[in-house]
Parts: sequence; structure tokens; C-alpha cells
Amino acid sequence: MHFVEVAVQNVRGFSAQGRFALKAGYLVLKPPTVDVSPLAGLALALFYADGRGGDANFAASSEKPGKAAFTFVGQDAQTYRLLRELGGSGTLHRQTAPGQPPELVSQDSAEIGQFLRAQAGMPSRTTLEQVYCLLPGHLPSRRPRLRTSRPDLKRPSVTSGSALASNQAVTPAEDIPAAEARVRELEKEMVRSREVDELQFKLDGLNSQLFETERRLNSTEGLKVAVRDAEAAWNAAPTPETLGLPADIATRVERYPKALSRRDDALNRLAAEREQEAQSIPVAVEPLTANGQFWAGLGGGTLLLVLGIVLGSVLDSAWRYLVLLDIPAFGWAAMLALRYVDDLSRTTDVGRKDVMFAAREKKILDDFEAESAHVRKALKVLELEDPADIPAVFERKGLLEQRLLELRDQLAAMEASPEFVAAGEQREDIKRQLDEVSAQIAKIGTYVRDVRDVEREISRTRESIALAKAPPPAAFGGGPAEPLEDPSPVLLAQAADLLASDLSSVQGQLKDRCLQYFTALTDRRYQSIDWDHEGRGYVFSQGRHVPVGELLPKDLDLYYLALRLTVVEKASARVKYPFLLEHPFQGVEEMKLQLLGRMLKHLGTLTQVLHVTAHPGFAQLSDSTVNL
Repeated sequence: MHFVEVAVQNVRGFSAQGRFALKAGYLVLKPPTVDVSPLAGLALALFYADGRGGDANFAASSEKPGKAAFTFVGQDAQTYRLLRELGGSGTLHRQTAPGQPPELVSQDSAEIGQFLRAQAGMPSRTTLEQVYCLLPGHLPSRRPRLRTSRPDLKRPSVTSGSALASNQAVTPAEDIPAAEARVRELEKEMVRSREVDELQFKLDGLNSQLFETERRLNSTEGLKVAVRDAEAAWNAAPTPETLGLPADIATRVERYPKALSRRDDALNRLAAEREQEAQSIPVAVEPLTANGQFWAGLGGGTLLLVLGIVLGSVLDSAWRYLVLLDIPAFGWAAMLALRYVDDLSRTTDVGRKDVMFAAREKKILDDFEAESAHVRKALKVLELEDPADIPAVFERKGLLEQRLLELRDQLAAMEASPEFVAAGEQREDIKRQLDEVSAQIAKIGTYVRDVRDVEREISRTRESIALAKAPPPAAFGGGPAEPLEDPSPVLLAQAADLLASDLSSVQGQLKDRCLQYFTALTDRRYQSIDWDHEGRGYVFSQGRHVPVGELLPKDLDLYYLALRLTVVEKASARVKYPFLLEHPFQGVEEMKLQLLGRMLKHLGTLTQVLHVTAHPGFAQLSDSTVNL
């Protein structure tokens, strides 16, 4: 998990309005003022909102509402955007696909919290706050010292729970009756708090059941979308009727190649006949008057005719037989004249035969156009080039109908399943129980403190009464200071939860690395680190084992930082969460800051590290800087 962007408007510690892109690695976030931007506190308030409006404290001005949004990638590799109006409502969206509008997950605070933990993989608030958030107030030197009982002081010892949680030392009560009355009021308040806590626990359980029920009921949404898409595709698929085509268009498409082949064969035969006819027609007919053979035959016949008559009359009658020789001559001339007439008639028939051939060609083409008109219309309407593709277009309608029927059957089967029917019945029952529990909580009161807070105040009040009733302690001169809190048990318990292991195994995993960090930060003044079975820490220095709580405050802070960095480093190998720091190194020696910066840069290779600080030294070591 890592943050992608932080967007703010009228939020304390940030610019008046802005969107800040966050990358992976070690990032230094520079606040706009000398005050440190409350990035960790804002993240805790938004991701773990209780619906009581406590996040309104982060608004820079009460005149206009503040808004804040975190965009992050969850453990499920999905991108989410959590937006809240400080002191008001919030929404959680999920980015389904790039370029598409985000999908609304929920607008209910309880549902959002449940979804973030169950689906997005957010850790518990305690884990994020105690392991992955590091603030100046977390350093042990800034916490109150433990009160230790001494045998000669007849005063009650302070329980570790109240001492660790208190923010100030307990003082004797000035008015014992008023304090005792306050204890009775607190006991009544604790009863109400426990009742509200139980109701809230029940409410959370019901919300979880409702979320699971809604998830089960919404499991058909994807199938419903698929059915709607299939219906739209089926309705949009073309049919012969919708395109104005005959129902037997598929048969016509099958006959189209044969019709095309018949047309081509007829046109080829017609072209052959036309070519043959053109070859048989003479190119040009010689005029008869220009034919020498015709004139020779005609002149020869005439000459023989005249000679036969003249010579038969003048010389001898036998010369009259010469006239008979004009018959072949005139016959030859007549034959040439007849051939001329024949050639002339053939040339005059060319135009008539061209008309005949054109009429036959037009009939062939008209017959083909009439037979293939619907096929060509289908090609034009469907924007196809090959008629063979037409049947597949109309067959798609049947395939889409089959797919639609299958999806409808699947949807009907899912909605008729016992689990789905039971979920529908349970949803109404759960909503009714939610209304009842919410009404009970509202009847008790809109604001009830946490049970632990009330118990803590009761413990402190009783302790103040006990201190007031106890005799004054004997004076000690130069006695040792009360020890500081040992942070080891809490951190080791959190590490055991993160690493899914037992306490002793976790100690073995953390020991060597923690010692490396600690010795580097303390100039090797300590040689070893050990923890007992309860997680209490001991360090070895100058030949003796010293409890961690008895270290000098600055050394205890360095030990705490070493242990925190070790837990984050080891846990990041198993699950990655962003590590948020709000310049927790106030009071740390300047020479140690560069070493801490290198350590944070190393952590940036394992998980996202967001360090809010104005110190220039960290910016030089970071992978990137962001101006808030």
C-alpha cells in the first residue's frame, strides 16, 4: 500500500488549497510555515473516522469548511480516493479503469472503515498509529515518568496502565469528598460507556454483516451489466427485415457466384461472336467502275458482238459464230457485278448487327442486375466488399441471442440460489436491527467517552484520593529519578501481530538489526540488547545489564527510534504500509540527523516513507521533495 496524492482545502498546516502528488521511496514534505503539517494525524482522522466530527480540529478556519482527500493504492492493487469534509461526511471511490469515472464504494463512515480493512488491506488504527506514525510525542523522553513505590513510603503504587496513559503526574486530591463524588459519577459514566461500547461493537458487527450481505447481493451486478450489454448488442444486430432485404438473402448470396459466372460466360460468347462477325466483313468495297476486270469483260463481250455481226455480214456468214464468244465475256462482267452487289450489301448490314449485339449485351446485364440487386444492396448497407461475408453478419444475431439466453439463465439461477434469497431476507432484518441499535445509542447520548478514557480518569482520581489520604513521604536526598516508560512491550506486541508470529520468535528476528541501528546511533556505547518473556528491554553497557527505562532520556529516545525503524523494516518485507513522520527528531543531536536520514532513505527502498520536516539536511538525502 502507498499514497498517490494528498489534496487539501482549508487544512491546518498546509497551503490554503493544493494537490500534492506522492511517489514511492523516501519523500520529504516541506510545510509552508514553521509549524509541522499534521499529515499523520490527518491520515488517522480520515481513515478511522468515528462519525463524531473530531476531524474538524484540523480545519485552518472555522469560517469555511475544510476538506481533505487521500488517493492511495490498497493491498488489492486497486486505486482508491477517500474524501472527507472535516467535521462532516465522507466518500470512498474506487478507480475501476484508466480514463473512466471512479466508482462510488460507500458514503457511510462505518462501511468505509469496514471496507478499508477488509478489502483495501488497511491496518488497525493502533498498528498505524503506534508503528507507522512517528510524532515527537511518541519519544519516551516526552512521556511522563513511571511512579515507583518504595517500602518506606506507604503510598499505593500506580498501575502501569494508568501511568502509561496519563499525560501529567498525579497530584493529591485537594477535596477528597468531591473527588469521591467524582469517582461515583465516573463509575456511572463508565456503565454508560460500556453499554455504548457494547452497542457500538454490536453496531460494527451489524454493519459488517450488512456489508457482507450487500456484497453478496451486489455479486449479480456484473452479470446484470453483461445481460444489459448483451441485450443492447442483440437489439443492435442487423436482420434482413430491418435492412429492407428479403428473408432469403442468404440463399441469394449462395446463388450469386453462379449468376456472376453465367453473366461472364454469356458476355464472353457475345464478344466472340462479335469478333468473328467483324472479321468476316470487308474493310472497304472497291467501286465497280474502278474494277478493270469488269471493264475488260464488258469491253471484250461488246467487241466480239460487234465483230461477229460486222464480219458475218461483210465477209462470210461463218464469222457470225464469233458472236457466241461474247457470252463468257459478258458472264465474267456480270459475275463481278454480282460480287460487288454482295459486298456492298454486307457492308450496309454492319450497323444493324451492332444494334443486335448491343441489345443482347444489355439483356444479359439487366438479367444479372435483377438477380443480384438485393445482394449488392446488402453489401452497400453493411459496408462489405465480399458477398461471402454477408451470412456471417446475419448469423451473429442468432449467436447474440444464444449468449443473451445463457446470461439470463445464469442470472436467474444466481437470484434463485438459497444464498441470494437468504441474503435478501437478511438485509432487511439487519437494517431493522441497525435502526434499533442506533436508536438505543441515540437514547443514551450523542457523546459518550471511550471506556478506557473513563477507566483512566477513575484510576487517576482514586490515586489522587489515595495520595491525599496517605501520610507525607519521608524526604530523600539525591534519590534516583523515577524511570521512564519502556516502549519495548508495546512495539514488540505490534511486531508480533504484523509478522504473524509469537513474541519470542519476533525478538529473535528483530534483535540483530535493532542492535545495529542502536549502536550506530549511540556511537557503540552499548554492546547488546535483550528482551524478557514479557517484552521488557535490557541493554548491556559498561559490564552490566540496564533496564531500558533507566537509560538517559536521549539514549532511550535513540533506542526507541532504532526499535521503530527495525519493526517497520522487518514488517515491510511481509506487508507494505506508508511510514509517516512529523519531524520526530526534535532534540536529537544534529550529528545524528544525517545518520537517521540515511536510515530513512534505506527504508524508502522497502516501503513509502513520508517525512514532514523543514530541516534542509533531510531534503538533500531524500528521493524527492514536496512543498506543502
